[in-house]
Amino acid sequence: MLTTNPYDDDKLREECGVFGVYSAESAAAVVALGLHALQHRGQEAAGITSWDGHLFHSHRAMGHVAGNFDRDEIIRALPGPAAVGHVRYSTTGETALRNVQPLFAELADGGFAVAHNGNLSNAMHIRQELVRRGAIFQSTSDTETIIHLVATSTYPTLIDRFIDALRRIEGAYSLICLTSEGMIACRDPLGIRPLVMGKLGDATIFASETVALDVCGAEFVREVQPGEIVIVNDTLVRSIKPFAPVPPRPCVFEHVYFSRPDSISGGQSVYSIRKSIGAELAREAGIDADYIIPVPDSGVPAAIGYAQESGIPFELGIIRSHYVGRTFIQPADNIRHLGVKLKHNANRALLQGKRIVLIDDSIVRGTTSVKIVQMMRDAGATEVHMRIASPPTRHSCFYGVDTPERAKLLAARMTVDEMAKHIDADSLAFISVDGMYRALGEKGRVPGRPSHCDACFTGEYPTPLTDHDEVDQFALLDDKILA
Repeated sequence: MLTTNPYDDDKLREECGVFGVYSAESAAAVVALGLHALQHRGQEAAGITSWDGHLFHSHRAMGHVAGNFDRDEIIRALPGPAAVGHVRYSTTGETALRNVQPLFAELADGGFAVAHNGNLSNAMHIRQELVRRGAIFQSTSDTETIIHLVATSTYPTLIDRFIDALRRIEGAYSLICLTSEGMIACRDPLGIRPLVMGKLGDATIFASETVALDVCGAEFVREVQPGEIVIVNDTLVRSIKPFAPVPPRPCVFEHVYFSRPDSISGGQSVYSIRKSIGAELAREAGIDADYIIPVPDSGVPAAIGYAQESGIPFELGIIRSHYVGRTFIQPADNIRHLGVKLKHNANRALLQGKRIVLIDDSIVRGTTSVKIVQMMRDAGATEVHMRIASPPTRHSCFYGVDTPERAKLLAARMTVDEMAKHIDADSLAFISVDGMYRALGEKGRVPGRPSHCDACFTGEYPTPLTDHDEVDQFALLDDKILA
């Protein structure tokens, strides 16, 4: 098998997407629409759990929303006025049906389904503790830890047990939980992962991004605040904030890459911010050229901003085919390299004899950039300069973004000049961290008090990393024993 997108292995993988609706006719159908809009956040698996007032119903499957939830018989098998859904890309846990969310369990108070976007940085530590006490896990997902903590809490009410569970976990989470008592939605105290609330008639909706509200015709109400728990029961919506307030640190990569450009994040248009990042990049690292060329599709808004600021024409020098599936059977090794051109191909007539600036959102391992630069040179470009609409990614993420181990990050082991030579670009430049914050409307990054989580660029993690630290301690102990 060969991935038809030759750049898939060199992108930070989208985390997950969650969508829930309470008190709507055919809630599962609404959730399926919302998940379609969030497909970019997880393309590995999808699931929906509904509640009909008496029973819970679930359907989970590997693959895209389309093909799994576009059949009438599937939606009819998910009856009821409340439902929660999830699209997944695994950041923890194996790729298997048992890890596909929503996860569901029968607790003392009744059914409990949970959909989670994020990653718990102490899930392994808690899991080991729970297993020693006799807990039996059915998945390898960190999300199941939350269910066990709720189930074993000794507080009298479900919401108190839920809060007790949240006090035990670290890391990033936006959760939508469906219970027989209602729907619960919450964000971690730092608000690392996004979650918004909307209304569709009398129904209340929660979603990872505003674009999912748009698709199902819902009205945006507000963001769920960091550390807030919103409880929906019948037509009542109430909010509680059980955690001590701390300065929020939403993930800055939502603006750079993860969110769809037609979403609103933190009250700002994602598309406009990406254009502003491109404009800042042009001011910081401008160079004379004939054309500004985006790497489709994620580099397009930043390339527009760069072109407008620099006055250099924007052109589509790489053409993307939208009619190719994710994979195809490789018929012979001697044409393996042709897979690069199945989904992206150089616009040769435009590029011949031209000096170009390529705009991409990030460089991870560097394999993407090597292929793109070579493609441009093969098409006749005389100069290939590369500009990246994010700072160098030098550190791994532990909050729900699938990043390679640090040793595999190109920027962690090379200088910018060395990276330019590695990808065979005439020049390479990244937007500065301060420039990225200026694009967000700030004067720059405030040292020690940044407004966003930017740990993948700076290495300043906003929460403890218990599991990571314990693994490092065991590795050191093994080294000493072996020595």
